[in-house]
Amino acid sequence: MPNEVLTELVDGVRIITLNRPHRHNAFDDAMSDLYQPILYEALEETESVAILLRGEGRSFCSGRDVAVLGHRARDESDFHFVRRHQESRLRMMDSAKPIVAALKGAVIGGGCEMALAADVRVAAPGLKMAVPEINYGLLPDTGGTQLLTSLIGPARAKYMVMSGERIDTQTAYEWGAVDFVVDESELDAKAMDIARSFAGKPPIALAMAKQMIDLMHGPAIRTGTRAELLAQTALFKTEDYAEARAAHREGRKPVYKGR
Repeated sequence: MPNEVLTELVDGVRIITLNRPHRHNAFDDAMSDLYQPILYEALEETESVAILLRGEGRSFCSGRDVAVLGHRARDESDFHFVRRHQESRLRMMDSAKPIVAALKGAVIGGGCEMALAADVRVAAPGLKMAVPEINYGLLPDTGGTQLLTSLIGPARAKYMVMSGERIDTQTAYEWGAVDFVVDESELDAKAMDIARSFAGKPPIALAMAKQMIDLMHGPAIRTGTRAELLAQTALFKTEDYAEARAAHREGRKPVYKGR
């Protein structure tokens, strides 16, 4: 368990590696408890100027482990559970440090939202990017609706959120959900080159550049993310959510009441 999130400092870049490859780096509660303090320390430390997020194995991150979907390891409400996880995304966006994500394989649900909260995304062929929460009677809740809209526009964001369908590497690149595409053998090196380039720049100018550019969408994204919190808290209590979970557990097609 202690090795499910790895970290190292290279040339002013804090590299954070998700290391649960047998589950496509899906987060359970234990992994979340390891990841969050590591991320927060990376955002605040003076030793690094940029951050690189990557996943070990075949995938970047497949989101929350469906085996623990709806489970609350802590004695907390749905509201506080979602709000706590939103903080990771908001801190990424508010951080003065540029964040680069190296994407491959599954980039699903919360893993997709984590990638979207980065400043630059490098992808390999074979990408499967999706926000499939609607298939469970839920919606993205850590900024996905807002970040997707700012990157790919409202119509395409609606398609992804309302269908839950996956998009591939080429589509993600054409739509603007990823910024660079390279062979998987070059993925880590390309992402590291970009992060290292950022780390070599004057830190104050770097921070101001990120802040000025983010003013275009940042305040709206923060407001919309908190709206996701309210929506998700309500959806956890719906009959549709209960039916979606039961259908998934029983291996059948869900039957929704409709209204």
